[in-house]
Amino acid sequence: MSENYILFDAFGTLLRIPNSKHPYRQILREGQRQGRKMQATDLHQIMTRRLDLAQTAEHFEIKISPDHLAEIQSQLEMELKSIEAFDDGLQAVKMLQAEGIRVAIASNLAAPYATPVRQHYPMMDAFGFSFAVGAMKPEPFLYRATCELLGVEDTCNVAGTAVMMIGDSEKRDRIGPRAVGIQGFLLNRNGGQDFANLIEFAEHVLAYNQS
Repeated sequence: MSENYILFDAFGTLLRIPNSKHPYRQILREGQRQGRKMQATDLHQIMTRRLDLAQTAEHFEIKISPDHLAEIQSQLEMELKSIEAFDDGLQAVKMLQAEGIRVAIASNLAAPYATPVRQHYPMMDAFGFSFAVGAMKPEPFLYRATCELLGVEDTCNVAGTAVMMIGDSEKRDRIGPRAVGIQGFLLNRNGGQDFANLIEFAEHVLAYNQS
């Protein structure tokens, strides 16, 4: 019997935002209006630091009025309250943990989004958030750091151990994990490779665990 550890992506996989207002992007767009050009590294800096909206504006030297900042902050708070957990995600985690399988979330996340993720999935054994780890998927360090939080230090060379990951991004949740020895799978809720829902994935893991 193999010993399994499972990593889940967060948004698009375990949770959804019904109507995202993209508050951090609004800050960056305000910078554009002031003549600041968006950089390819902007998102990485936001996702790998503990920055709230005001700190983000300060970090990028974007001037924003208190009223405008308050408006964007209000939209962020409404967005956070609107976050919902997918039923199949809750069920899949329950199925896996009932068999003693340790599970974690490995996600690219701006700091304020961690609270609702933890609230919806308090049963998780570990949380590998990019803003806390200091790296983003598909950077190898995020996967490895999350595995270490689960008690797996080497995904490639642990006899009898299998680490699997699932998410809705081919690059970040399928290809990226495989580069560090994790079996990555794609969640495609519209059908197609590899799994259409997380119940199917959990059943696959449990079958693998018995092999």
